[in-house]
Amino acid sequence: MVPTSRHTTAATVMAGLLILASCGTGSDSKEPDQPASDETRAAASSLGEPQILARDLNAPWSIAFYDGAALVSERDSARILELDHAGQAREVATVDGVAPRGEGGLLGLAVHESHLYAYFTAEDENRIERFPMTGTPGNLSVGNPEVLLDGIPAGNTHNGGRIAFGPDGLLYATVGDAGNREAAQNRDSPSGKILRMTPEGGVPEGNPFPGSLVYSYGHRNPQGLAWAQDGTLYASEFGQNTWDELNVIEPGGNYGWPEVEGMGDNDEFINPVQQWEPSEASPSGIAIRDDTLFMANLRGARMREIPLADTSQSVEHFTDEYGRLRDVTVAPDGSLWVMTNNTDGRGNPSPDDDRILRFGR
Repeated sequence: MVPTSRHTTAATVMAGLLILASCGTGSDSKEPDQPASDETRAAASSLGEPQILARDLNAPWSIAFYDGAALVSERDSARILELDHAGQAREVATVDGVAPRGEGGLLGLAVHESHLYAYFTAEDENRIERFPMTGTPGNLSVGNPEVLLDGIPAGNTHNGGRIAFGPDGLLYATVGDAGNREAAQNRDSPSGKILRMTPEGGVPEGNPFPGSLVYSYGHRNPQGLAWAQDGTLYASEFGQNTWDELNVIEPGGNYGWPEVEGMGDNDEFINPVQQWEPSEASPSGIAIRDDTLFMANLRGARMREIPLADTSQSVEHFTDEYGRLRDVTVAPDGSLWVMTNNTDGRGNPSPDDDRILRFGR
C-alpha cells in the first residue's frame, strides 16, 4: 500500500497566530471527588454478564464499524481485522510503515463515509492515513493509503492515538506529548494536543487558532474521545503520578500539562471534571450511551460509569474481573463492546486473551 501524492506535514499546519485568552474554571480543590452517593449507585445500570465476541487477539487497540461490520486494530501486528457474527477474525490488511515499540504501533481507527482512517507509529513519527474501503461485510478490503498528517512526534510512550469523527463531520485526534513535556504548551507543536481537521486533513473553518489544527492543548496523553447528545466533547487523559483526568474539551482550551496535573488553582488552565489516582484508573477509550459515559481503564482494570448529569460522580464495574481494558464503544445495535488489553506486555493474559466483550442493554 503506497501513499498517494497528497501529503501534508504537521509543521505546515500547526502554525497558530493568536495569543490565547485565559480559560478559567473556578475550582480550587485538589482533593479527589467523594465516592458516588447511594442514589447514584442505585441509578447505575446493571450491565450483566457479557457475551464473548472475540478471543485470542494480539494487543488490540481500537474498534470501529463500517457498514455494520466491526473492524479492530492490533497494535503490534499492524493488522486490521474484520469480525464476523461468530467472532471469527479475518485480516483486512496489514498497514505498511507501522513500527511498533513501547506504547506505539497501529492505534486508533475511525470510519467516515467510504474511508477507513488509521493513526499509527512509524519509524520516526506518528501518522494519520486514510484508506478507501471496498467490498461488503464479510469481504471487506482497503485500497492504497493517503497520508493526511505526518511529522507527529513519536516516542516509546505518550503517543495518544485515538481518532474519531465528531457530530460536525470533522476528524479529531488525540496526540500525547511523546515524552517532551514542554511541547504540550507550545501551540506550534502537535504534541500534547487534541487536533481537529477536515476528512481530507485540512484546517477547518472555526478552529480556535487560524491556520492550525490545534483544538485544545496542555495535554499529557489524551486517550479517549466521545460526544454527548448536546455536542459536548469529553476526553480521558493519563496523568503522571498523581491524577488521571476526565475533561470537557473547550475550543482553544489549555488543560495545564505540565504546569498542573489534575485540579489546580490557576485560572489560566481548565480543570478536569473528575480525577482519579493512576493506580485505580489509567483511562483509555470512552463512549457515551444515552446520558452516561463509560470509561475503560488499563492499570485500574475496571470500567467506570459516569452520569453526564453529574460528572463528579462515578460507579465502578467488574474491577479486576477482565484485567486491563483498552477501549469501549457503542455498537450499531446500542450494545456496549469492551476490549481487554492483557497481551500488550503489561498485563497478565488468561488463555483466551485478548477478548472483546459485549454487554447488551
